Amino acid sequence: MKGACTKRSRSRLGKSLILAGCAWLSGGCHSDASKPVEIAAGGSAPVDGSVENFCDLPGSVRFTAAGTVNVPGSELTRPAFLHLPVGYCVHYFGNVPNARQLRFAPGGELFVASPTTGTTGGGSGGRQAIVLLADDNRDGYGDLAHDFLSNLPSTQGLLFTADHFYYQDGTKILRLPYRSGDRAPSGASEVVADVQVYSSDLHWPKPLDQADDGTIYVGNGGDQSEDCEEPHPFHGGILKLDGTMAGTKVAKGFRNPIAVRCARGKNLCFAAELALDYSEEAGGREKLVPIRDGDDWGFPCCATKDVPFSNSNVDPDCSHVAPEDAAFLIGDTPFSFDFEPGKWPAPYTGAAFVPLHGAAGSWHGARVVAIAMNPQTGLPVPSGDLDGGVSSGGLADFASGYDDGRLSHGRPAAITFAADGRLFLGNDNNGDIFWIAPLELPIPR
Repeated sequence: MKGACTKRSRSRLGKSLILAGCAWLSGGCHSDASKPVEIAAGGSAPVDGSVENFCDLPGSVRFTAAGTVNVPGSELTRPAFLHLPVGYCVHYFGNVPNARQLRFAPGGELFVASPTTGTTGGGSGGRQAIVLLADDNRDGYGDLAHDFLSNLPSTQGLLFTADHFYYQDGTKILRLPYRSGDRAPSGASEVVADVQVYSSDLHWPKPLDQADDGTIYVGNGGDQSEDCEEPHPFHGGILKLDGTMAGTKVAKGFRNPIAVRCARGKNLCFAAELALDYSEEAGGREKLVPIRDGDDWGFPCCATKDVPFSNSNVDPDCSHVAPEDAAFLIGDTPFSFDFEPGKWPAPYTGAAFVPLHGAAGSWHGARVVAIAMNPQTGLPVPSGDLDGGVSSGGLADFASGYDDGRLSHGRPAAITFAADGRLFLGNDNNGDIFWIAPLELPIPR
């Protein structure tokens, strides 16, 4: 998968953006926490059996060789600003303020983490809740929405296992019994971990996922202001749940591992790292990396293997730092990711899809990219845009249009695939949730 022809250079607070024939991205609106969860007005009519493909549903914006086509039947045109490859469509689903994490329940309901505690990204108006959205009449819209769990100002991590729903409440990881179809808690919550090895006021989210072997991994954030020490302690890193309150340390050297996700079939899990702000000229880069026991990813001493931060207060040995396969410019800000489950055509089959939140202040670089995965190893094809912003290797731009200079579209933040093959994309600055699908993706019957 070759990257799109794009060139740019920026720090997280927004250096200059250089356009090279592609549309770029930004945006931002704020939601009112006092308002009810918004469902899709005008999208309430059941869909009859004559509609075979998702992209034929009313309200879809289709990208075809002949141009963009709006499927009539709905006035909801919010996704019309997006640019997708030919052969795909986008459709509005619903709105949850400060949508920071998306997860599908076994029965097909979408769960959305909507915190109010301040964090990276600056989204406001959250509901301090985990919100459930369902499309019972299968019209493509979230017609039913309510708070599944409330009074959760610091929630982001969500996970469904075979018989439980796991979620974050500050430093605590809790779970409750869950059966497919539950739309309200069917049992009491229990605390399974209290991750206090290091607590950051800003990088407090605790992303979660479960590997093929059943291991549950948890991300823990560090802080921007940490000084290099040799050997540096475990602050930002990945732990696993082991039945103890503290969990077991797995990998360290992260500033802010904001997302954790597991691919299926090779027992591999990954983390998205938001690296040291303003460190582009010192070799800094954002990363998508595998989770392996004992790995050290360098922060706060090293940008990557054999590259110490030039402003370090010591002369660190960076030879032991794990090298990454997928790297992004500082300020691209990979906020989430998920893996295509095998329902999309090439070149996106099995790819990792990553919403890039963009540079703070300017939001330059906000977009969704796809990274090709090596089918033999399960690891990313070497990818990046560190060379002046030019995408290379397995990295390709997929969804753009956020950065049109108007700051009116929000920023892509959360992403997940549904079992039916649709890609759901959440926005933490205006709360809009869209889904994206290939034009010929059939509606299951």
